[in-house]
Amino acid sequence: MTNKTGITYAEAGVDIAAGNALVDRIKPAAKRTDRPGTMSGLGGFGALFDLKAAGFSDPVLVAATDGVGTKLRIAIDTGHLSGVGIDLVAMCVNDLVCQGAEPLFFLDYFATGKLDTESAAQVIEGIAEGCARARCALIGGETAEMPGMYPPGDFDLAGFAVGAMERGTALPADVAEGDVLLGLASDGVHSNGYSLVRRLVEMSGLGWDAHCPWQDGPLGAALLAPTRLYVRPALEAIRAGGVHALAHITGGGLTENIPRVLPEGLGAEIDLGAWELPGVFAWLREQGDIEAGELLKTFNCGIGMVLAVAPDRAEALSATLSEAGERVVPLGRVVPGQGVAYTGTLR
Repeated sequence: MTNKTGITYAEAGVDIAAGNALVDRIKPAAKRTDRPGTMSGLGGFGALFDLKAAGFSDPVLVAATDGVGTKLRIAIDTGHLSGVGIDLVAMCVNDLVCQGAEPLFFLDYFATGKLDTESAAQVIEGIAEGCARARCALIGGETAEMPGMYPPGDFDLAGFAVGAMERGTALPADVAEGDVLLGLASDGVHSNGYSLVRRLVEMSGLGWDAHCPWQDGPLGAALLAPTRLYVRPALEAIRAGGVHALAHITGGGLTENIPRVLPEGLGAEIDLGAWELPGVFAWLREQGDIEAGELLKTFNCGIGMVLAVAPDRAEALSATLSEAGERVVPLGRVVPGQGVAYTGTLR
């Protein structure tokens, strides 16, 4: 008599034990992100959060979701994975703060063909680091192992953040002609425009391990600098009073994102001579002979967040933001019209 054993889930390519090992590995990192309001740890079917314990009396919830885009391709090809976790958090919580909301909690979605516990843990530990910097609790997530959906070694990321504000405090509000535009410096390309970045690197003939043309270290590592988290200084400025709007400079650059927070009939006037184009953008512009207008609507060009503030509060708020560690650039003003008008030249 022959004993016949049926096929198992593991033989189909899904390793439940690896998934359990990953949860155990990342629990300490997630625990480090606990904040007032957190009610449950990882492993349940859902995650709980107590808004009253977080200090809100009449809250309005704000939600944001995003990914990291094709920057993941560079991370996967170079094996430098932790920074994209920070990117994922930043792309969500930087959007939340533009509404005037305080980020409260975050959930991630990690999808791959075959789970590599070490690689996944590096990514999720990076997510936890981003959450800790933003004072946002990592309260849950999903790891999906899907054989046949992704080539070996590949994965994709998505994130979801929820924040809250007291009713009646939403931004933008009271934006007016004459408001001063303050720019906060970026930490590089952040997480937008990487399809063009990768094309330009290919045109240059350089590999990811080649010496970076604008700073020390390898090219791939320089291009993987994580998106800057603006949450803490932005909230400090909002609470100080006088902030009328914030614009997170992501896909579409300054050209497309600033008008999103301006009321009908108002535009922005930006002095391109107010700051120096960081080396990474100067190099990208040179590789592709990119016109200034195209550069400004594709990349952040060195400005990752823009605040529209009351003129009589501009100096004090600049000091507040500088003391919080931000590099503040007076960019221009809110003016009658529509869209963004540029003066001067990128240098």
